[in-house]
Amino acid sequence: MKRLLLALACAMCAHAHAAITVTDDDGQTITLQQPARRVVSLAPHVTEMLFAAGGGDRIVGTVKYSDYPSAARDIPRVGDNRLVDIERLLALKPDLLVVWRHNASSRQMEQLRKLGIPLFYSEPHKLDEIPLAILKMGQLMGTTQQAEKSAAELRAQLDSLTARYRNRPPVRVFYQVWDRPLYTLNERHIINDAIHICGGENIFAKLPLVAPSLSPEAVLQENPEVIVSGDRADQAGSGIDMWKQYPSMLAVRRGNLFAFSGDLFNRSGPRVIAGAAQLCDKLEQVRAKRGERQ
Repeated sequence: MKRLLLALACAMCAHAHAAITVTDDDGQTITLQQPARRVVSLAPHVTEMLFAAGGGDRIVGTVKYSDYPSAARDIPRVGDNRLVDIERLLALKPDLLVVWRHNASSRQMEQLRKLGIPLFYSEPHKLDEIPLAILKMGQLMGTTQQAEKSAAELRAQLDSLTARYRNRPPVRVFYQVWDRPLYTLNERHIINDAIHICGGENIFAKLPLVAPSLSPEAVLQENPEVIVSGDRADQAGSGIDMWKQYPSMLAVRRGNLFAFSGDLFNRSGPRVIAGAAQLCDKLEQVRAKRGERQ
């Protein structure tokens, strides 16, 4: 019996210290010998994911604009998502960095990698990749139970949206990121997936750049039925108002100019699924207006 108990204890000990291995959004394999206890988030959407994964109390540093949930505002800053104060970051003694490759300084990230700090790159391109990323972060932090709960809730929301709008009539959409300069997003960005799930068609999906700059004339030529912006929805004179000077454009003529909170659309975190739900609702209103004109 004593031998059996000893064998069980050894097995449990080995299991407790088993290495944790996941693959990040850059296709790189990350292995930790034990769950991360001191995590630095180098993007606002990453901060939101870490909290959703149950690791809010593990975050010892983050970057500018990491303001959700409210507890994130009290976390020390180490820079922004473009430039990091390396000395300040190292002083926090992180055992895991979670990074957004799109804006991260490759030189700085390589410097940190050479110092032996594990890096997990996060850049989901599809909405269904967000729950998966949360699960992986939960694995890395040893908070799998909370991560699984959050991921299941997000998947349920996403499945509901997909089922509801799968066969809805298409709506041609122009997504405006910013107005000065005017630019949009192509099919490789997660916003395109949100548009698609809602039954929309991104009129600039096939442009080669992820965030191409445009002229107003290019948009006028495409004549979208709806224009959506995640730019300054809470401010007077939002950039989307620029289109009101073109009353013959279909989106303007039908009153289909919609501005949303940028935090729901411009961050590839859990809340983008809530943003997609709002977008789907607006596109359904656009379809209803068609019927009123028949």
